[in-house]
Amino acid sequence: MGKNSKDLFRNDSGKDSGKDSGKNSEIDFIQAIGLLVRRVRAAADTHDLPLTETAVVKRLAGDGPATTAELARAEGMKPQSMGAAVASLERKGIVERKPHPTDGRQLNVELTKKGAAMRERERAAKRTWLAEGIAGLDKRDQETLFAAGKIIERLAKL
Repeated sequence: MGKNSKDLFRNDSGKDSGKDSGKNSEIDFIQAIGLLVRRVRAAADTHDLPLTETAVVKRLAGDGPATTAELARAEGMKPQSMGAAVASLERKGIVERKPHPTDGRQLNVELTKKGAAMRERERAAKRTWLAEGIAGLDKRDQETLFAAGKIIERLAKL
């Protein structure tokens, strides 16, 4: 089996591999990832949408139309809470409800043209900010960053 979090910073002998590579390194790593995520989100300037609404827009852009119940399950929320988020997005003209193609009792939620354009602008702003930041690094740091990205992806799939 894999190592638990206490074992991540121990060497093969089972001893701590040093003060700086223990809890402080783990905390520094988590804080760095958090800072990067916040900076990328800030670049998209989505402050006018709460996180739940942002998640709905992202999910609809990636997965296509869904019922409110499907969105609630996907986001781990109660349907009533998701219904409120969808209603807010609908009032803003970002989503619309249309009849479900196979079940006349249900309504699908989907992005409007305005919602899709907003999502694409946000994605482009995030990509631009990240590309400019990476371009400001020297070649060695870029290579290290890309290698770390592959490691982080593996870690996320554990």
